[in-house]
Amino acid sequence: MKTMTTAAPVITGWSAISPFGLDGHAFATGIREGRRTYAPVDHAVWPVPDEFACLVPGFNVTELLGNKGTRTMNRTTGLAVATAGQVLGPGKPTARAAEGTAFTLGTTTGSAQSMMDFTRQSLVGERPYLVEPALVPYGVMNVAAARCAIWHGLKGPNTTIATGRPAGISALSYARRLLATGRAERALAGAVEEYSVARSWLHHHSRNGNGGPLGEGAAIFVIEPASSATRRPLATLLATEFRTCVDGDFGTVIRMAIRAALARGGVSADEVFLASPSGAPGPAGLAERAALAEAANETAISRVPDLVELIADAGAASAAFQIAAVLSLAAVLPAAGKPALITSVDPDGAVACALLRLAEDPGPAGNPGE
Repeated sequence: MKTMTTAAPVITGWSAISPFGLDGHAFATGIREGRRTYAPVDHAVWPVPDEFACLVPGFNVTELLGNKGTRTMNRTTGLAVATAGQVLGPGKPTARAAEGTAFTLGTTTGSAQSMMDFTRQSLVGERPYLVEPALVPYGVMNVAAARCAIWHGLKGPNTTIATGRPAGISALSYARRLLATGRAERALAGAVEEYSVARSWLHHHSRNGNGGPLGEGAAIFVIEPASSATRRPLATLLATEFRTCVDGDFGTVIRMAIRAALARGGVSADEVFLASPSGAPGPAGLAERAALAEAANETAISRVPDLVELIADAGAASAAFQIAAVLSLAAVLPAAGKPALITSVDPDGAVACALLRLAEDPGPAGNPGE
């Protein structure tokens, strides 16, 4: 498993649980239809300041995963475990596959709700501050990735990466390095974000009430070396680039990242067929879109719907949903062999972009969840 490789890896499968529905096919259909998922918030269930949100319809951890081991499972973990299960398919992996499969998950903070619930219970509970022991793991940021590995029998490297909105790109990049250094034979990589009372209020106060509605969900991809891929490739991961904006000049920083990604991938700007900005709120998002339009073109951007308009601000799952959207569209557009550019910015300063080359033959509908 320690064989080094420098060839660009390929994405060979994916699935998503999103406001469009409970699997990758629902996500792909929603993207192609350009369907908005905004709905009024039921304040009897969610005591939040939001009037609207984009929630996963009918999401229930125990209904998706069964009663065993889910009594205290939080929403973040349930979304990740269920999505990973769709990507892997039924049954446990063989011993070799289990040892060789890494799992990399992007997040913002893990579950803010679990962290706050645990902290509150430790402060207001009767002495000696009785806290439900089963809740302890869910207050830790990496519990979702760990539970995915345990639940599905994966024994390769297990990593959580907290970079906010670009987390999906961060996870893909980390998985690529694991493959390149021979530490894994394949990897599952993606990102997750839950909707919760805690996240809503944090978002409300941090954005002074002007952050816009929130969404949620998870998207996970199978990443394999091109030379040993076990499934039909959907796209090649040509490059990922990361920067940090420390002075508010997001336009300059994202231009630098885009130029570096195009150069590394050997792609000229006019070749880009699909381009997806993250739609981040405020000046960061406006600068990002302008930079992407300059680096690619408006036509490439117009081919990918604005995900914020459809499923709101999905937080750490945003970039992963952008990648899933590009793969969904590539299966029905004349995109064979053409490049796609995905950018992501977080108002807190994180900047990232990913460059893909779409497959010549992605198979029927891009094979979400297969």
